Amino acid sequence: MTADMLAPHPDRFRLRPVAPRHAAMFGFALLAVSCALASFALACATPFAAFAVVAAAMLPPRPALLVVTGAWLVNQTIGFGALHCPIDAGTIAWGFVIGASALVATAMASAVLRVLPHGRTPLMLALALVAAYAAYELTLLAATPFLGGEGAFTVAIVTRIGLTSAVWLAGLVAACEIVRLIDPFGRGRAMSA
Repeated sequence: MTADMLAPHPDRFRLRPVAPRHAAMFGFALLAVSCALASFALACATPFAAFAVVAAAMLPPRPALLVVTGAWLVNQTIGFGALHCPIDAGTIAWGFVIGASALVATAMASAVLRVLPHGRTPLMLALALVAAYAAYELTLLAATPFLGGEGAFTVAIVTRIGLTSAVWLAGLVAACEIVRLIDPFGRGRAMSA
């Protein structure tokens, strides 16, 4: 990653792959495509904590929440439409809990990135991921007394999903860097004019 994309900026955003006016659209496209890939590849282990950190690093809290909600909708559409998840009260309830957990993770990532210093952005993104993932898992765990599923919270499963989220975060940051280098929206040309 180049220092330019991860360098401190006058605003609080850690990732700037596109001009600010395109950030929400780009964030939604990136996370929707990533969510579709993850939903088919990982089904119930979609790395929403990584998505939350990327959204929080690119956008103000409200648009970040909307982008993550869009990614969650993609996940649910694929789950119920293409992967044929059962359409019953329990599965639908878990779908909403996953959505709520993704939003809690996004709010946590936004809060953490807001208070952390701007230097050492890769470290700050990693710390935001740890906080977002903890918030995500704790929100899911809070639903188990009502919906069941305690068996999904073993150390092995939680660790595997956490590591998967870390890999996805690295991949998403790399994708942001590639887009920044390609400059599809002409940000560099517009800024130099």
